[in-house]
Amino acid sequence: MHEVKAVVVKAKDEAPVVETILVPDPGPGEALVDILTCGVCQTDMHYQVGGVSDDFPFLLGHEATGRVAAIGEGVTDIAVGDEVILNWRAVCGQCRACHRGEPWYCFDTLNATQKMTLQDGTPLEPALGIGAFAEKTLVAAGQCTRIPGGALEPQQRAAVGLLGCGVTAGLGAVLNTGAVKRGESVAVIGCGGVGTAAIAGAQLGGATRIIAVDLDDEKLATAESFGATHKVNSKEKDPVEAIREITGGHGADLVIDAVGIAATFRQAFEARDLAGRMVLVGVPNPGTVTDIDLAEVFSHGGSIKSAWYGDTLPERDFPMFVDQYRLGRLDLDSFVSERITMDDVQSAFEKMKQGRVLRSVVEVGE
Repeated sequence: MHEVKAVVVKAKDEAPVVETILVPDPGPGEALVDILTCGVCQTDMHYQVGGVSDDFPFLLGHEATGRVAAIGEGVTDIAVGDEVILNWRAVCGQCRACHRGEPWYCFDTLNATQKMTLQDGTPLEPALGIGAFAEKTLVAAGQCTRIPGGALEPQQRAAVGLLGCGVTAGLGAVLNTGAVKRGESVAVIGCGGVGTAAIAGAQLGGATRIIAVDLDDEKLATAESFGATHKVNSKEKDPVEAIREITGGHGADLVIDAVGIAATFRQAFEARDLAGRMVLVGVPNPGTVTDIDLAEVFSHGGSIKSAWYGDTLPERDFPMFVDQYRLGRLDLDSFVSERITMDDVQSAFEKMKQGRVLRSVVEVGE
């Protein structure tokens, strides 16, 4: 058993606190990981306010890089000393999605069987089965994706760890779920961390017109630095009209809703070209509803999809994204707005609410 420092939320709406927790040695199929860096994601804030479940206390953090400290019986894909990116889609290989050759939809993803606990023995629920605002965490071995190309420099780890969730969600929404093609037009509504990653994905995928839509000029400027060719401030102009004007009156081939509210969903639906595609990647609050005439759905054609983790298969996509980063084609460094400690997580939440950061990254180990 290992005593380590970690960031815990004990009850709904309480501020996260740094506590000593107990982490067991790995059992069969598990890995003990020394955490190096972990990004602060909006999902962590959802856990804090009870938006994911009521299974408090939560061990927060999930966008992480780490170094494998120990492995359990039967683990062969990783070794002690490997530097890894943690993921929350460790595929089971047995469910109906895996059997039909679509493991990125795995319906029974794996987590560690053993529980990490508070010092009094209270079980912790780790965020997305990871819990990486901690000096060490216990995960299913399949949640560890080895970083290709050898060890990273410390400043690179902070950037690459963001592939664990938000950045990959945005990249995958365009490249996987939306299946962008070279020469297409892409509009992204909402330019926070996930939306900005979608902009980067559109550029990486070869889109020629990349339209960023947001209420904030600073976010639009950041989107432009990641590859947006056009900017629309939706406080000043109707985004649907603007997207149609930019695309010759037709609408975009692919529209990404990176916000997840009724108004942006409707805008994304209407801003598509005929037979265009729409992808919802922004996570809606429970109870969010929208009304769309089915005749409009039929007459407009195309597709409406939601992106689960950007339909990403970590063992396939993470190494490719790291390679693109090393080649200078994917600017992960610019997603890192600040480097902080575990004591600063609540402050990072406040900055996220205010739209002042793309990602704060907690630096944990060396």
